[in-house]
Amino acid sequence: MPPTKATPKAEETGLKILDSALALFRQEGFDSATMRDIAEKAGVATGAAYYYYPSKDAIVMDFYRRSCAEMQPKIEAALEDVRGLEARLRELIRVKLAHFGPNRGVLRALLRNGADPKHPLSPFSPQTKEIRNIDIAWFGRILIDCGVRIPRDLESQLPGVLWFFQMGVIFFWVTDESPNQARTEKLLELASKSVATLIRLSALPLMRPLRTTVLQMIEIAKGS
Repeated sequence: MPPTKATPKAEETGLKILDSALALFRQEGFDSATMRDIAEKAGVATGAAYYYYPSKDAIVMDFYRRSCAEMQPKIEAALEDVRGLEARLRELIRVKLAHFGPNRGVLRALLRNGADPKHPLSPFSPQTKEIRNIDIAWFGRILIDCGVRIPRDLESQLPGVLWFFQMGVIFFWVTDESPNQARTEKLLELASKSVATLIRLSALPLMRPLRTTVLQMIEIAKGS
């Protein structure tokens, strides 16, 4: 975590360092950019950059936390009048894609680290658990009064499963080279419809044996 910014000037300097770092990550990649490069681009001494952020990892974690906080009101507004699981799922993920759009290159630069759950910057790491839990909670919220009966044995696991679905969509979006990532939009439309349909079908009595198997697979994947 960067130090507490006590004054507007300090806050401005911290944001300048953060923005400079993100620009370098987009241009040169995360591994190639150095703290010295970041400080130079921000127009501050290298020591000042280290004062605000002890490492590049700290910069990215601040980026994650700020993004998480900034997205909360956006998600609230986007979902306010949306009914139905399919529409809610689609809109929730769209908010994330729209918010990260200007920094899609940053996420791409972090892909290698993100794939390793032991790396602190991975969305699956212990260090990002607080942010992950906030995100997963939204998937729990969109299931409430969504017009689809959720089997009781799936209730506690489904928000996490939907979060993993979201991460798959985001990964596809980050690597999507189609104009304006149009393929991602088509994928999200079809995938959201398919997920909602599968959840609806999962409540049928004949699906209980399959649900049991799926729940066992989830427990194995979680390491429980």
